[in-house]
Amino acid sequence: MQAVSLVTSNACPIDANDVDTDQIIPKQYLKRIERSGYGPFAFSEWRYNEDGTPIADFAMNKPEHDGAEILVTGRNFGCGSSREHAAWALEDSGFKVVIASSFADIFRTNCGKVGVVCVEVSDDVLRTMHAAIAADPSVQITVDLPSQRVSMPEVAGHGPIDERFDIDEHTKHCLVNGLDDIALTLAHETDITAYEQTRAEWRPLVPTG
Repeated sequence: MQAVSLVTSNACPIDANDVDTDQIIPKQYLKRIERSGYGPFAFSEWRYNEDGTPIADFAMNKPEHDGAEILVTGRNFGCGSSREHAAWALEDSGFKVVIASSFADIFRTNCGKVGVVCVEVSDDVLRTMHAAIAADPSVQITVDLPSQRVSMPEVAGHGPIDERFDIDEHTKHCLVNGLDDIALTLAHETDITAYEQTRAEWRPLVPTG
């Protein structure tokens, strides 16, 4: 996965609480066999009319939020089922950071495995961010993962923000260094190879080619 260290971007606001994984990526799209390609289906039931045309007032369809790498949402984001496709859909949509006042634990873990940083802030800070984005959609939010800080300049009397956020040290290490589960395993390739060479020849091996 791509390493994440410092992200400065405009933000896409989805001001809703208890957004579950079925709303992030509805179940009908889970038939895909690849991990990529879920971005166009993220929030599809909120994002598109029945005929497939975009709903103009949904944040992801507004031109002022084009290219946003930061999603600012509400409380208990990513609740519901454990489907990892929700994290895949956000990552494929271009989001590198999700900011909320709380996250479902499994969703947070799934995000860390694909290069999406979950930043948890207080409700007051979140309200300030939403107000600032409404006042000026071009406002830039900065997430500095190594220092674990999120910041935003003052906008129309909202802010400024300069807050520290918590993150699990292992997840932080993986995100900063771009290490998914496969990369973490391959880091031990020398030890794995040495172990395999000591195994009795009659024991089964996993084919490598």
